Amino acid sequence: MVASQVHLVRHGEVYNPERVLYGRLPNYRLSELGVLMAATAADELVERGRAVVRVIASPLQRAQESAAPVATAFSLSIDTDERIIEPTNVFEGKRMRGQGGALRDPRNWPALINPLKPSWGEPFRAVSERMLAAIDEAWNSVDEGDVVLVSHQLPIWMVHRSLAHERLAHDPRQRRCDLSSITTLSWHGDHFAETAYASPALALLDPSNDVGAV
Repeated sequence: MVASQVHLVRHGEVYNPERVLYGRLPNYRLSELGVLMAATAADELVERGRAVVRVIASPLQRAQESAAPVATAFSLSIDTDERIIEPTNVFEGKRMRGQGGALRDPRNWPALINPLKPSWGEPFRAVSERMLAAIDEAWNSVDEGDVVLVSHQLPIWMVHRSLAHERLAHDPRQRRCDLSSITTLSWHGDHFAETAYASPALALLDPSNDVGAV
């Protein structure tokens, strides 16, 4: 026996008053709105009537905090998996847009030379492979029930594109992975397939809040 479904949950909004790309930087916690978003995602999983039997989160604070209401709702502890962490990024700690933004500084342009890899951080293929490995292990780690993995936008989107057999290189503006969204995977024969996507916190989401969020 193995898990019934795997749910990939993105963390909620982060408190980021300086509006930097925070990547793997420590101490970036959820904002008050982010706490509400995370609770909304947990409520959605409860309302589905699914038997969640394991919760796994990225080691970053925002993911751990977003996993907490899910773990509480199903009376579980939170396991941590380094493989579902945010990718590395040379622009960590910098504002990307606007006056003084990193994209306007010629010294940063060499990092933008190959968006297909991408040249500014961990290759898309590496992100996909580690995420799929973590998902496979999580799916096999329980005898029955569902597993929740709380991760980040790009890693979840890499799973989506991999399972859809789409090119991993993409326009970041076209990612369909809202804050506190839930991407659900099921096992179909000999492979995983994405079977549902939900954005339960959408009513709380102001698009302007997502600038710099990863």
